[in-house]
Amino acid sequence: MTERAKPWVMRTYSGHSTAVKSNELYRSNLAKGQTGLSIAFDLPTQTGYDPDDPAAAGEVGKVGVPVAHLGHMRQLLDAIPLGGMNTSMTINATAAWLWGLYIALAQEQGVDVGTLSGTTQNDIVKEYLSRGTYIFAPEPSKRLIVDMIAYGINHAAKWNPINVCSYHLQEAGATPVQEIAYALATAIDVLDAVRNSGKVDVAQMPEVVGRISFFVNAGVRFIEEVAKMRTFTAMWDEICRTRYGVQDPSLRRFRYGVQVNSLGLTEQQPENNVQRIVLEMLGVTLSADARARAIQLPAWNEALGLPRPWDQQWSLRMQQVLAFESDLLEYPDIFAGSLVMEAKVRDLTISAQRELDEVLALGGAFSAIEELKSRLVASQSERVARIESGELTVVGVNRFSETATSPLTSGSSLEAIMTVDPDVERQLVQDVIAWREARDAAAVEAALSELIRVARSSSSADNIMVPTIALARAGGTTGEWASALRGVFGEYRAPTGVRAGVASRGANFAKLVQRSKALRERRGSPPKLLVAKPGLDGHSNGAEQIAVAARDAGFEVVYQGIRLSPEEIVAAARDEDVDVVGISILSGSHLALVPRVIEGLRDARVEAFVVVGGIVPDDDSRLLVSHGVAAVYTPKDFSLSAIMDDLLTMVESTI
Repeated sequence: MTERAKPWVMRTYSGHSTAVKSNELYRSNLAKGQTGLSIAFDLPTQTGYDPDDPAAAGEVGKVGVPVAHLGHMRQLLDAIPLGGMNTSMTINATAAWLWGLYIALAQEQGVDVGTLSGTTQNDIVKEYLSRGTYIFAPEPSKRLIVDMIAYGINHAAKWNPINVCSYHLQEAGATPVQEIAYALATAIDVLDAVRNSGKVDVAQMPEVVGRISFFVNAGVRFIEEVAKMRTFTAMWDEICRTRYGVQDPSLRRFRYGVQVNSLGLTEQQPENNVQRIVLEMLGVTLSADARARAIQLPAWNEALGLPRPWDQQWSLRMQQVLAFESDLLEYPDIFAGSLVMEAKVRDLTISAQRELDEVLALGGAFSAIEELKSRLVASQSERVARIESGELTVVGVNRFSETATSPLTSGSSLEAIMTVDPDVERQLVQDVIAWREARDAAAVEAALSELIRVARSSSSADNIMVPTIALARAGGTTGEWASALRGVFGEYRAPTGVRAGVASRGANFAKLVQRSKALRERRGSPPKLLVAKPGLDGHSNGAEQIAVAARDAGFEVVYQGIRLSPEEIVAAARDEDVDVVGISILSGSHLALVPRVIEGLRDARVEAFVVVGGIVPDDDSRLLVSHGVAAVYTPKDFSLSAIMDDLLTMVESTI
């Protein structure tokens, strides 16, 4: 037995409603033994809109904390010592801005920026492939990342300016091989861009490599997950040594944080999620040589809605029991010399290297977005089809579904989750208007002008972080920063990756195809479905799977991607003459956005069924039906063939 190892940084991913309320939650969690912060921002903040922007309507404070200006950052981190805290910020497209606010607050408090410790999640590739909170196209997005890395290595050397995220790739359907290969390809693309930028001295490159961190996923197949992490560790060490000439082993270390798999959490029998979370945590802790440096666990009820503080405490206690009660940290790597593990790592390494080579041959991760997206959608389709067929068991969903009533979820569906006061959005709108009125407008304009100048500049002497921090200190807002850069870089729409025939569907889908053909013959046109994602929610996995399945069932499908306004959805339904409008929302803004779509369809005299899919509590489902929604589907409705059967029945009823 060796000396007991130091435990990892323990976090909970949290933030909601307002900066003040989130600060209360953070301080409470820290008092319970949490050792780092992981800040969840709301969708307007993540996509560069202020609370009073029409695009933010219905989204403010729903899935994270709104931070529109320096005043909010002050409230968010009140009484939390920045110099002694390890802070992770999940922010991506607006990462430079939120980091700028964080640095501006540290400077305001007299904290040495060089002492700041933490991470900005700034992997825009996985936003194109999975999560959807991108703004700019690949090349300008890469430029923002390079500038953050260059600024960090010179001014904030303890900060990880990018967090390469394979987590969301697994959520989008990536196999372990794809998860390894695509994440490493992204890291290579970014490091090559930094090396070629002229903004970092060649002698600094080992330090740059040493500040690259990763954020991974861990599924319930925890032996495979251990092998994945050992593969990641070995392949990253080799890349750092051979491609970038890093000699210091400490700078080649695969440094990663983790949140275990949220995709596998079930609405059915949600108490089963507790054991899933524990098993998934083992996948990133059992191997001492490939152990996570920071862990955040989802709550048991995240498939139902926003977890309460008590639910987050439960997940924190899981980590603490493992770290402090078990003997895990008293031993060296327990897999050293394991024939099974060595064979699995060898197989993963060979396959992942082959996949990585293919991506590099396509020009790298930033150039191969469309191909990678299509591969992930296909992988997810196969996974979903295996669950529906029963080949892949999910306890409580497609097997062992009989259950006693759970005392955790009995009563109103809203009692098991936390809800955000609808008045929060009105308060935040007033707040940001008052903030603009109270600041020095001339100073803000000057800072914005300099930001635009630097964004247009191709000089290696210009770094976007310098005017960003200046704008933060002058009182600029999230929306103003993003709007200025939209004016320079434009906006981007990522490929959907949707195509038919990528999964083995079985007999049920064969029958659906025959019904669709008969419907086409009877009325002269196939059944037509519009898949729509209103608002700022970019989690498109479910919508993509519905679109793919509908095509496989014989529907003609219209899918235009994410972040559509209700008005754009209505126009598409009218112009495409669709039979069914399928609305996908996972952000909790369904009560704000779906009625607007229905009202718009009525005004436009579009006769189409409206169905809704997402994390929708039962009480909200009843409200949506009262507004005219024909059906509501939640994660418990895992059978795509059953959903397609419903949609076909609706269309057939009109003949």
